[in-house]
Amino acid sequence: MSSNIVWHGSSVSKKERQNKNGHKSFVLWFTGLSGSGKSTLANALTRELFEDGKAVYVLDGDNIRHGLNKDLGFGAADRKENIRRIGETAKLFVDAGVITAAAFISPYQEDRENVRNLLEEDEFIEVYVKCRLETCEKRDPKGLYKKARDGHITNFTGVDSPYEEPSDPEITIETDNHSIEQSITLIKTHLKEKGLL
Repeated sequence: MSSNIVWHGSSVSKKERQNKNGHKSFVLWFTGLSGSGKSTLANALTRELFEDGKAVYVLDGDNIRHGLNKDLGFGAADRKENIRRIGETAKLFVDAGVITAAAFISPYQEDRENVRNLLEEDEFIEVYVKCRLETCEKRDPKGLYKKARDGHITNFTGVDSPYEEPSDPEITIETDNHSIEQSITLIKTHLKEKGLL
């Protein structure tokens, strides 16, 4: 990084943006195996929050790899850089006063903690979208597990690359057992209890 870079302060504060939007801004970080339902939940929740008049946005793993992170692969170093970039992006969204749903496998605990540490207290809510590997493979909405099992994809989380379960997530959603509606209710209840909605 160049030593000739100086941070330029904004004329509008995060608090002012939050006040104008009428709500606090924070990141809901959906983590879990491929096929667990992260993107489905993130999008369903943001639709409800949007209808309630909230400023919301989804950062989705596949979508981000079409643009911002299209230069990254799926080895450990690239996965780390992928999450680092997303963390910095999510921080900007929070500063803009936006409730941000980030849906990423994000398999490593350290990387998720690094994102948490970028934000202020109560601005990072880890949502563990817990689902048995067998169920994820049965769903296999993108056909990725089959490709991984057939050897056409390497470094695939849950098959030949590890997933480190969150040690202490704020919210755990078991998509084996909870419907989308039940899951959204659980998340919104937590946010209301924390005074975030």
